[in-house]
Amino acid sequence: MPLSVRHQPWATPLRRPRMSNDEDVRAGLSLTNRYLIRDGRPVVPVSGELHYSRVPRHRWAERLRQMKAGGVTVVATYVFWLHHSERRGAARFDGNLDVAAFVECAVETGLDVVLRIGPWCHGESRNGGFPDWVQQAPVRHRTDDPGYLELVTEWFRQIGQEVKPVIDKIIGIQLENELYDQPRHLVTLKRLAREAGMSAPLWTATAWGGADLPEAEVLPLYGGYGDGFWVDADAPWDPTFRDHYFFSHVWDDAGIGADVRRAQAIEAASGGPRTPSELFPAATCELGGGMATAYHRRPRPSALDVAAVAHCKIGNGSAWQGYYMYAGGTNPGPDLQESHATGYPNDIARLGYDFHAPIGEAGTLAPSHAELRRQHAFLAAFGAQLAEMPSSLPEVRPSGVEDASTLRWALRSDGRSGFLFVSWHQPHFPLPAYRGARFRVVLEDGELELPSTPVDVPPGTLARWPVNLTAGGVTIAWATASALTLLPGDVPTLVLIAEAGIEPEIALAGGEIRQVTPGLEPVRLGGLDVLVLPAETAGSVWVAEDGGRRLLLSDDELQWDASGRVRVKAVKTPSVRVYDPSSQSFIAASLGLASEALAVGVDVERVRPAAATVPVSYGKHDGRPSAPAPEVFDELAAVYRLRLPEWAAEPERDALLRISWAGDVAELRVDGRTFTDRYWDGSRWTVNLADAGYRPGAEVTLHVLPLAAGSPVYVPAQARDRLAAVEDQLLAIDAVEVTGRATGELV
Repeated sequence: MPLSVRHQPWATPLRRPRMSNDEDVRAGLSLTNRYLIRDGRPVVPVSGELHYSRVPRHRWAERLRQMKAGGVTVVATYVFWLHHSERRGAARFDGNLDVAAFVECAVETGLDVVLRIGPWCHGESRNGGFPDWVQQAPVRHRTDDPGYLELVTEWFRQIGQEVKPVIDKIIGIQLENELYDQPRHLVTLKRLAREAGMSAPLWTATAWGGADLPEAEVLPLYGGYGDGFWVDADAPWDPTFRDHYFFSHVWDDAGIGADVRRAQAIEAASGGPRTPSELFPAATCELGGGMATAYHRRPRPSALDVAAVAHCKIGNGSAWQGYYMYAGGTNPGPDLQESHATGYPNDIARLGYDFHAPIGEAGTLAPSHAELRRQHAFLAAFGAQLAEMPSSLPEVRPSGVEDASTLRWALRSDGRSGFLFVSWHQPHFPLPAYRGARFRVVLEDGELELPSTPVDVPPGTLARWPVNLTAGGVTIAWATASALTLLPGDVPTLVLIAEAGIEPEIALAGGEIRQVTPGLEPVRLGGLDVLVLPAETAGSVWVAEDGGRRLLLSDDELQWDASGRVRVKAVKTPSVRVYDPSSQSFIAASLGLASEALAVGVDVERVRPAAATVPVSYGKHDGRPSAPAPEVFDELAAVYRLRLPEWAAEPERDALLRISWAGDVAELRVDGRTFTDRYWDGSRWTVNLADAGYRPGAEVTLHVLPLAAGSPVYVPAQARDRLAAVEDQLLAIDAVEVTGRATGELV
């Protein structure tokens, strides 16, 4: 029997809330209870979090280009009070604290902007982002206490004055963060922001944890992390994480922010409606682009882990894909992080905030960048149709988060056409191959069965198969390859990507079914070319949305902005191919290179050995292991001097230091100043030498604390196996390499 799903129409009529329609009107942008409208067309925005105050100012433009190349359309950022205002009345907005300049840079890149102004932000910053003088003030924080509001009013006026020249370029403002039981306070904050000169078409607030939000005043935003640092070190994979690897119409999440609720003794409500509100669409701001690392618990999500959560949310009916974090960074000073010393349940690294994000702390792309940018290319090409399509769940669904035998799939459809979503991946407990899948899709005017014969679905499959998709006057009844994009041209090109282990078929509306061999040349079907790319090319696919739409293949890093100028960064000789619809082929692009790639091993000299024995524990707070204090780290850590080549300081090389190591905690110092740090989780550590302040003749030292064999901290399975193989303590420098990248652009 085929797996069956029946299209379910929208449960409520189309509505337009006051927000963006009657209040804070902005030409070309409006909101319905189903989707956002830009310039008269429904869109599915993709927002990515980047904290300008955690990224050097000279890197802003590049990070934003990397985001745009990843298919991000909106950059979201916290405005950390803590970073700006060490003392009352002395707020700084210079250097990489210049929020207005950041907004300008984002808009010039072709991105919209959402400011998350707090005043309480969290983001693993000390006191949740409150300066110490605010945290210590004798007021009831995060309430309408007049004393607290006086402080907030002053801060909002300072932000408002700074962003006044660019306020019309900001499309959204988030109030507070993870505030669960103060709806009237959110209304007060909105009023104070308005009085300070801040307004935007969209006002948002985080809604997870059963948050009580003021009706019609804020757009509720949800999230989803496949794992998290905020549970106990010995905790099993929590159901609140596991839920996100299934299709569902429950948008609330009782797990996100559990560490804060735990500290504040606030219970989370459970469950949630199909849509967050009859006034607003289902939208997210914190899909896990990665995961932060706490001392006691160090999850390391894979690219597929990250992509599966995002993929499921699209299938669930997401009208806005928002990631936290999309680009990592470095705290602008030590001791600005949340820690046991601040009363937080978790010790966070003092400086490094890599987050295992698609764009890491050093500005390098993680494999998740490629996994997500294919989804985002799909949303850019088909978002206008998809936004009109509610989500429908199949007749037979998994019985719970431990069900590893029932296929996970969903349909988004307007009743006539749509996309079938399949997700068959989860971490920690691998799924077996699903045998003999065939799907029955019941639409308003008929039904379809696909594929022609049952197929096995391999583990790791994330599919989005088109149903009754029309382009170039041709209707594809169904295809068993994932929709990527639609290229313009006299004969448009529908680009699909084959699923590993599933032979692609294309069925035409007239009943003809074609077996297609994936390759780099399209099949002509009347007025439509269909290009089915092989599964092995998926990580090399780029779709440039720069006023037009171009398909590129490259294993190297590509970046672009609103101008369409494509830049290349590579650790080897770069190669880029551009698809030419007129010749139906990929053509090698001409590249103007400013530098060549170099890579050499680094001579590592041990200056001081580590302590013969390190403690199993450095103390506990709230039952969780504490990180070693700085003075303890300095006493017990091994010290290594890294001898770098002279060219590593040349700006055009933009050199990277790649460190493969094992231990507990590490710091990289330049002339005695700690630039960044890391808790070991088994992954390679990458540091940008220019950002670290490396100059010719500077002393670069690596400080590494061993990890005791009996340590109670949680590390991923591979790292755990390595730790289990030692008798006393683990300390190793496996390899250190410095890489100078080739840089250039398409000409």
